[in-house]
Amino acid sequence: MKRFFLLVAVFAAGALLAGCTVFRVNLLPSAQNRLKEVTLQGKASGKVAVISISGTISGRSRKGLLRDHASMVQEVVSRLKLAQKDKQVKAVVLKIDTPGGTASASDILYHEIMAYKRRSGAKVVAAMMGLATSGGYYVSLAADAIYAHPTTVTGSIGVIFLQPKAIGLMKKIGVDVDVSKSGPNKDMASPFRRSTAEERRILQALTHSLADQFLHLVAIRRHLSAETLAQVATARIYLAADARKLGLIDAVGYLPDAIDKAKKLAGLDPACKVVAYQRRTAFDGTVYSDALNRYAGSSSLGPRLSLWSLLPVKQPGFYYLWLSGLLAE
Repeated sequence: MKRFFLLVAVFAAGALLAGCTVFRVNLLPSAQNRLKEVTLQGKASGKVAVISISGTISGRSRKGLLRDHASMVQEVVSRLKLAQKDKQVKAVVLKIDTPGGTASASDILYHEIMAYKRRSGAKVVAAMMGLATSGGYYVSLAADAIYAHPTTVTGSIGVIFLQPKAIGLMKKIGVDVDVSKSGPNKDMASPFRRSTAEERRILQALTHSLADQFLHLVAIRRHLSAETLAQVATARIYLAADARKLGLIDAVGYLPDAIDKAKKLAGLDPACKVVAYQRRTAFDGTVYSDALNRYAGSSSLGPRLSLWSLLPVKQPGFYYLWLSGLLAE
């Protein structure tokens, strides 16, 4: 019996290290896993749709232990399209709780929200929850009004380039990588060697360029003075009250306050419906429901972890991200 359990443990450990799927089971047929509208409150005509942007902003699907999850970009855009099809939806509240994510995914979400506003004529209000830093703030810039809880942490307006390095580990286990390349910078940001001074200069220039784009968007959307813009360019974080003084947000309030603001901007009856779109069958029927934050994609059963997946950042890239917020997730 001990031998059997030892074999099982070795098999499981091998699967974990290799990041392979042992077996897959389709837990939910796709027809049953489509987005469905649920009414959270209200009965009058007209609707406000609450859409969550929670977790790390990414365009990549996420691997879980028991199931795969669709990317945040895919799920948010799907909800925006569903809201656009419903002519009763006159406003959207973005419930934001994220440290940010990749620069591209954050930019895609911003432009998708702006496109939704143009196509539908609907109003958008951002409601910052516990965390709305860097890419989370970038996305909120698409809103017609930005609300933040009194305890919200926001800011971190800037860019960070992250490149995981495996040099020390490779030396310890006696592994090396031989590279043939067509140009001196072809393997720039390689995890298998240290960056050269020239590579660091190039990457720093690219980082500054992306940061300038971020700050330019802040200046346009928030109409900040040059002095204030220079202050936020330090990429520090702020609590809601300080963010309000700087003009980064419009008001300090709670989620119901943001919903009321959306109703007013859209000219809706205060008793209008507040709705959400979700895939889970279990739902507790409030705007604070954790079910709103879960992006359920294709389902599978079996180990989906690897040692590489334990790292907070899996690959080199430019991020609109507050790294400490990511590590706290």
